[in-house]
Amino acid sequence: MINYKHLHYFLVVAKSGGITRASERLHLTPQTISGQLSLLEEHLGETLFSRVGRNLELTETGRLVLSYAEEIFSLGSELKEMLKSLPDEKAILFNVGVTDVVPKSIAYRLLSPALELPEPVRIVCKEGSLDSLWEELTAHHIDLVIADSPIPTELSMSGFSRPLGDCGITFFSTPELASDLGGAFPQSLSGAPFLLPGEMTVVRDRLLKWFDSLRIHPKIVGEFDDSALMKAFGQAGAGVFIVPTAIAGEVQKQYGVECIGQTNDVREEFYAISVERKIPHPAVASITKTAREWLFSNIPNFV
Repeated sequence: MINYKHLHYFLVVAKSGGITRASERLHLTPQTISGQLSLLEEHLGETLFSRVGRNLELTETGRLVLSYAEEIFSLGSELKEMLKSLPDEKAILFNVGVTDVVPKSIAYRLLSPALELPEPVRIVCKEGSLDSLWEELTAHHIDLVIADSPIPTELSMSGFSRPLGDCGITFFSTPELASDLGGAFPQSLSGAPFLLPGEMTVVRDRLLKWFDSLRIHPKIVGEFDDSALMKAFGQAGAGVFIVPTAIAGEVQKQYGVECIGQTNDVREEFYAISVERKIPHPAVASITKTAREWLFSNIPNFV
């Protein structure tokens, strides 16, 4: 293996133009540097310098070795600077799963308190169905799952579901579509083009039962498991769509849509699912506390 101290002496001599100047920079005697260079040449089996009068000139091999030496010590300096920039403390990993049907805005609002802890936290999010995320949870690859329902009773899952909170739903459409709806809400939804949450969502059945109880029959023009895709269709004017009331204000602002109405008779619920009754991760308590305060109290101004 190359002695990197010898290689460093070689680099300084090559850059300084001679042993005498290099000895001044390295604060070593010329004899010491000369001896170190001889050991490097002996190890490599090649001559690195040739003497021309009183001067040393690099051989072809010396120039090749110099190019490598420059890169090696440049990378070493870069590594040193990079290490200086690292935080004093390592971030605590928080691995969390979010089911596909949970709106991204809800997921962000539920998880963001973890970033405000005194300890540095790095969140690693995974998306998927409850079944797939449960496998990750039981294998201890993730700490927690955020879902729109507790663990289904028909599934053989032994875990714990903690309610984070719930809220009503708000109906939106483009202003053009809203102006075409006749009558007062919610009867104005009868016959209106409607974008229905997909079968994977819990709120779908609750919404359909609410429609039946009021004898309201909208025209279903699309079904969506992905709430973001449903909002995109709604923004384009394809139909009326729903969002959890807790994020209604930001949806209205982001998508430029109009509120048609709101109900608390149909509620969206959110849960934290784990395999342990008590989760030691410091982020969990913060998430649970903030979520309950936010979901129970967040009512948009236009409702």
